[in-house]
Amino acid sequence: MEAPEPIMDVAHLGHVELLTPKPEASVRFFAEVMGMTISGRRGDSVFLRGWDDYERFSLQVTAAKTSGLGHAAFRTRSRQALDRRLAALRADGVEVTAQEDNMGHGTGWRFRDPDGHQVELYWDTEWYEAPAERRPALRNQAERYPARGVNVRRLDHYNCLGAELRGLRAFYERNLGLRCTERIEMDDGTEAGMWLTATNKSYDVAFAREASGVGGRLHHVTFALDSREAILQAADVFLDAGVAIENGPHKHAIQQTFFLYVYEPGGNRIELAHAGARLVLAPDWKTITWTQAERARGQAWGLQLTESFRTYATPPLPDGTR
Repeated sequence: MEAPEPIMDVAHLGHVELLTPKPEASVRFFAEVMGMTISGRRGDSVFLRGWDDYERFSLQVTAAKTSGLGHAAFRTRSRQALDRRLAALRADGVEVTAQEDNMGHGTGWRFRDPDGHQVELYWDTEWYEAPAERRPALRNQAERYPARGVNVRRLDHYNCLGAELRGLRAFYERNLGLRCTERIEMDDGTEAGMWLTATNKSYDVAFAREASGVGGRLHHVTFALDSREAILQAADVFLDAGVAIENGPHKHAIQQTFFLYVYEPGGNRIELAHAGARLVLAPDWKTITWTQAERARGQAWGLQLTESFRTYATPPLPDGTR
């Protein structure tokens, strides 16, 4: 039996919104330490971008009482593709709400996945126009290299927690057409992790199992740099800035991502990754399933991640723990 025609209506991850109880310090971290450009302000939010993000912004930092993910937004491949995904969501019984008057893009259509994470789909967008002092010599580059801090190139992916991953994976496959490239299955058959892609990148969003049963929590947001060497240089930037490194630099076994993890001042975990990581070009890629024993061996070169990597997420749990 032939596999169903793949759904290719979602183009890529467009932006994420991070909530922070320390907005001034968080914005300063992303602008000065991460080297991102502020491209707008509205209400309680500041909008920033990496130097090669083609849209007006890729990160929205919003003042809030706590930390966590406000929403994650995916751009579709066309207006018709957006209509098809909205129809699929509604047919699946999902409530979809129009979000008007957005910074940098047209109407956003928001909904919550089965675990409570807020997701947005949109089509109309504002392409970034660099001011004269930021225009690059190369016309195929969005903005001049900032030469400031970490020098973030672009938004790469985000990672959330979910209480029941098998059903959550089916939701994203069914309604958004995302493909699962890799996953973890424990000895008892429980799905402990999954990596989903809308593109030829190996993943745009990932989920790990939420042991507490509380929904809607964020594990990390990831920004891409140009090379492994840039990740190593970023570690020195964080050292000079007094930013504690949680894990890395090292290489993940799953997806082979070269990584470095820190926390921004609002408490959200941030990852830096090599922009030239694996591409999945095979249209009939078969999902890689990792076993519990394989994952117990640690990362690609044997590093065991800190305990905080398995337990810490935002916002904190109702009892105040992470």
